[in-house]
Amino acid sequence: MTVRQQVISWGVVFALFILILTGLREILFPFVAGFAIAYFLDPACDRLERAGLSRIWSTTLVTATFFVIFVLILSLLVPLLYSQLIQFLENLPRYVSAIEAKAAPLIELVRGYVAAGEGVDQVKQFFEAHLGDVAKFAVGFLGKFASGLEVTFSLLSLFIITPIVAFYLLRDWDHIVAKIDGWLPRAHVDVIREQIKLVDETMAGFVRGQFSVCMLLGLFYGIGLSVVGLDFGLVVGLVTGLVSFVPYFGMLIGFVLGMGLALAQFDSIVPILMVAGVFGVGQLIEGNFLTPKLVGDRVNLHAVWIIFALLAGGALFGFVGIMLAVPVAAIIGVLVRFTVGKYLASKMYLGPEGPPSESPDEEP
Repeated sequence: MTVRQQVISWGVVFALFILILTGLREILFPFVAGFAIAYFLDPACDRLERAGLSRIWSTTLVTATFFVIFVLILSLLVPLLYSQLIQFLENLPRYVSAIEAKAAPLIELVRGYVAAGEGVDQVKQFFEAHLGDVAKFAVGFLGKFASGLEVTFSLLSLFIITPIVAFYLLRDWDHIVAKIDGWLPRAHVDVIREQIKLVDETMAGFVRGQFSVCMLLGLFYGIGLSVVGLDFGLVVGLVTGLVSFVPYFGMLIGFVLGMGLALAQFDSIVPILMVAGVFGVGQLIEGNFLTPKLVGDRVNLHAVWIIFALLAGGALFGFVGIMLAVPVAAIIGVLVRFTVGKYLASKMYLGPEGPPSESPDEEP
C-alpha cells in the first residue's frame, strides 16, 4: 500500500469515527466518563497487582473505593449547594436593589455627559439591542449544556452505567492495550508507540495536575471568602476552583461573582477590597506555585489551545465534547510537533543539499 493510499485509508477511518461520534453523542456521556475513570485508575490497579492482588480483586477494590468517595463527596456537597442556592434566590431581590441604589450616582454621572433626549434614547436602544443578543447567547449556551447532560438518559443511568463501564474497562485494560498494540502496522510500530506514550504523558500530566490545582484553589477561595465574610463565599470559591480547569476563565468568573456579591452586601470599601485581595492572592499562588509545580511545562499544552479546544468541543458535541477536548488537544499537539519535526529534518525545509555547512571561521 502506497503512502497516498494509507493517508486516504486513515482519513476515511477518521471521518467515519467523527460521523459515529456525532450520531451517538446523545448516549456517549456515561461511556466516556467510564473510560476516563478507568484510564486514571489503571495505575492504582497496577500497583495493587504488583503487591500481589489479582487483577479482578484490584479492579473491584479500586473501583469501589473511588465511587464510595465520590458518593460521599456528593452527599456532602449537594445539600450544601442546594441550600445555598435557595438562600441566594431568596436574597436576590435585595442584592439587585442594593446594586441599583449604589449604581444610581454613577448612572446620573454618566447621564450628565450624555445629551438629553436623543443621546439617551440612542444609548438605551444600544443596550437593549445588545442585552437581547447576550440573553439569546446565554439561553443557547445553557440549552446546549442541558442537552449535553441529557445524554445520560437520566441521573440514575449515569450512576448505574458509568461504574459498570469503568469496572469492565479497568479489568480488561491491559488486554485492550495489548490488542490495540497488535493491530499497529509493524513497519511503524516503534514510532506510533513513541507518539502514543507522548500523548499519554501529556494528557495524564495536564489532567491530573490541573485537577489538583482546581481542588486546592477551590479550597483556598472557599475558605478565604468565607473568612472575609462574603455571603455564599464557600460556594463561590468551589465554583471558581472547578471552573479553573479552563485557564484564566475560572478566576474571571469567580472574580465577577465575588465582586458582584461584595458590592451588593457590603457598604464599606474595606471588605470589598478584601474580597478582591483573596482573588489576587489566589492568582499569585496559582501562577507562581501551584501550576508550575503540579502541571509545569512538560505537558506542552498552551493555555490558548486548551481554551479553544474546550469551547470547540462544547460547541460541537456538548458536554461530551468538553470531556473529550483535552485528550483530542493532546493528540493533535503531539501529532503537530511530530509533523513539524519531520518537516524540519526533510529536504523540503533543508533543500536538496542539506543544511548549510559552517566554515571554521564562523561563530556557532
